[in-house]
Amino acid sequence: MAILTQFVLRLSFGLAAAMAVTSPRQVTSGYFRNNLYVLLGLNVLSALVAVASQGRLPIWPAAVAAVLCYVGSVFWLYEKSRAGSATLGIIALVNLAALWLGGVVLGDATGGTAATTASASGVGQALLTWLDPLAGGLVLGTTLGAMLLGHWYLNSPSMELAPLRKLLRLSVAAIVLRGVLCGAGLAGLWMTAGGWDPIMISFLALRWLAGILGPLWLAWMTMRTLDIPNTQSATGILYVSVIATFTGELTSQLLSQSAKFPL
Repeated sequence: MAILTQFVLRLSFGLAAAMAVTSPRQVTSGYFRNNLYVLLGLNVLSALVAVASQGRLPIWPAAVAAVLCYVGSVFWLYEKSRAGSATLGIIALVNLAALWLGGVVLGDATGGTAATTASASGVGQALLTWLDPLAGGLVLGTTLGAMLLGHWYLNSPSMELAPLRKLLRLSVAAIVLRGVLCGAGLAGLWMTAGGWDPIMISFLALRWLAGILGPLWLAWMTMRTLDIPNTQSATGILYVSVIATFTGELTSQLLSQSAKFPL
């Protein structure tokens, strides 16, 4: 349950951040309004899980974010783009706060609190712990945001391709950051554990192939497809990229649950 909650909150944080940096002058308001309903569903799910956790998870961040999602959808309905973009930014910050608070409450279930990791292995390990949900959320959100935007071109084919190219570049940057973070975690785990069993190695291979290397290759393919340009084919590739990043990030959370480092 803890892994599912963290995954949903990371996805909501990343998608809200990706939408917040998408230009409303180049993308029609329907994209923002419709996908705020997706964010609303994610945050309602998180709030319900928090209620069922009987105090182990904070309820207010997801509840506040859900209300903001509805408010934001109203802003976009009436073409209030500045207020709508600001609301998306606030939603992203609230989700990030929920991730960090959830990590502190869950302790061992999410890799340990910042205070615990700082006392155990120093500031570097604490920094990796705090950056883990941020980097993972950006990978999930920018990839999903790009796929949803590519799909929106089917409704508004006259839109410029610049916003989609921007999200793709942000997705690549997020994946590279995630790779650096998880690479540092692997190095830390190797120095403390001294070796891994074959099962661990197989899961690590799945995590890196599906969550890091695969999405980078798919992002390159998408960019080349947009050069044609063919947004429908590019969106199809992004569908695969979303599945790959979901698989990679869920595997990362499973691995990190029993380790002191994000993997």
